[in-house]
Amino acid sequence: MDFRESLTMAVKTLTASKLRSGLTMLGIIIGNASVISMVGLGEGGRHYINEQLQSLGPNILFIVPGNRETRRLGGLEISRNLVLADANAIAEQVPSVIDVAAENTTPGLLSFLNRNANASVIGTNPAFITVRNFTIGQGRFITDLDLQRTSAVAVLGNSLAERLFEDQVPLGQSLRINNIAFEVVGVLELQGSNLGVNYDDAVIIPITTQASRIVGRTSPYGIEVSFISATARNADSMQTAEFQITNLLRLRHGIVNVEEDDFFIQNQDTLLSIADTITSALTLMLAAIASISLLVGGIGIMNIMLVSVRERTQEIGLRKAVGASQNDILIQFLIEAIILSAVGGAMGTFLGVSGISLLSLLTPFEASASISAIVVAVGVSGSIGLFFGVIPARQAAKLDPIVALRSI
Repeated sequence: MDFRESLTMAVKTLTASKLRSGLTMLGIIIGNASVISMVGLGEGGRHYINEQLQSLGPNILFIVPGNRETRRLGGLEISRNLVLADANAIAEQVPSVIDVAAENTTPGLLSFLNRNANASVIGTNPAFITVRNFTIGQGRFITDLDLQRTSAVAVLGNSLAERLFEDQVPLGQSLRINNIAFEVVGVLELQGSNLGVNYDDAVIIPITTQASRIVGRTSPYGIEVSFISATARNADSMQTAEFQITNLLRLRHGIVNVEEDDFFIQNQDTLLSIADTITSALTLMLAAIASISLLVGGIGIMNIMLVSVRERTQEIGLRKAVGASQNDILIQFLIEAIILSAVGGAMGTFLGVSGISLLSLLTPFEASASISAIVVAVGVSGSIGLFFGVIPARQAAKLDPIVALRSI
């Protein structure tokens, strides 16, 4: 019996029991769809995180209070001696840096007429808009003069401005933050969220005004900041800037030993590398979990094929009696198993790609179907069909034709 005849017979046999064949393929369909969807979700998450980190600004460094060990242990007893004066010193004394922004974030209650909103109140300096690569949509940003005078001026995030002022023009309006009047001087373009802060739903004020009117002086060393962000002159200056900032802050804070550091510096490249490592591990874990359903689907194929061998004992006996060899019977059942897994794999691939497309439409993740994931999923499903089809195929091939014919 040639291959074409075996293939034709296998197709006829499977289509004769459509419901059973469909249920047999279900495990493979779900497995393929799960693997492709999970890998696509992981890739979408990786792209999303990378975009968020890159949107922080080019060639950016973050100086954060507390040393790495303290942060690793959960942020307990983090020192509070990173202050505005440190940011000013970096801007003035580090030649490899072009802009420095200090930032301190506190919660606040905002009100305008009869409308109220809880939002993040961000105290910062004028360089913030440049360092963070933000854009002003209306009005202006805070200035050095606002900092010097501790002016009660505010720049609103785009979504917050729409919530509080609706159809009214926010510029020049009086807004109350924690019951203190501020004049709205600007509105940001849509920015999205990063570093855990949604800047579209935040209000930005001079950091000196925040310290004197909103939170008060919380550090004995000056105006406390949550972190400092600095822009290096170019990508090649990143390591130089990190080295110079480290030496300057150790000198200012009186630190002699590295173990005594009360700050640490994180650059954008390191953050991207960490994010890639984490998301790649999560993607692999999700794919491994989803692959379990492929194994279950393979076991389902084996079980159904074993049942099929029992039901088709007479057919096998007749075929052997008229001259079919063991190899003919073996190939016949192997083809049936491979068809089940291959068709299930194709249907699962279509379902997985459709799920990824739907995910991209409904979420901010730009998920995409990975060609490698599709190839691997289909290849694995086909291999599973071949592997789990071998046992029932060999059992069928070894049937004694005399014993099989006696059951007629």
